[in-house]
Amino acid sequence: MPADRLSSTLFALSDPTRRGILARLATGDAAVTELAEPYDMSLAAVSKHLKVLETAGLISRGRNSQWRPCHLEAAPLRDVFEWLGGYQRFWDRSLDSLAAHLKVMQKDSGDK
Repeated sequence: MPADRLSSTLFALSDPTRRGILARLATGDAAVTELAEPYDMSLAAVSKHLKVLETAGLISRGRNSQWRPCHLEAAPLRDVFEWLGGYQRFWDRSLDSLAAHLKVMQKDSGDK
């Protein structure tokens, strides 16, 4: 398991099942059985995915009598967002260069 928080978060997000579970939890807390419904896998397999998400700090589990709801913890996603911010600046510059190039091409084709 990765040692730093960003690596743990990215590792947890690398699996489509875990991303699906997070998307479901973004709509509200849910029990393991509810989270398992869309997937063709055992509850034990879903629990393993939940453990990865919990280790990464992306979810927490509560206790309310017999109900143990899972809850989205979005703070680690902010780390990913901030890390990706540097790449957003790269893409913005690249797209600005492309837009300038396309304007030149359109002008050149209009001059003919």
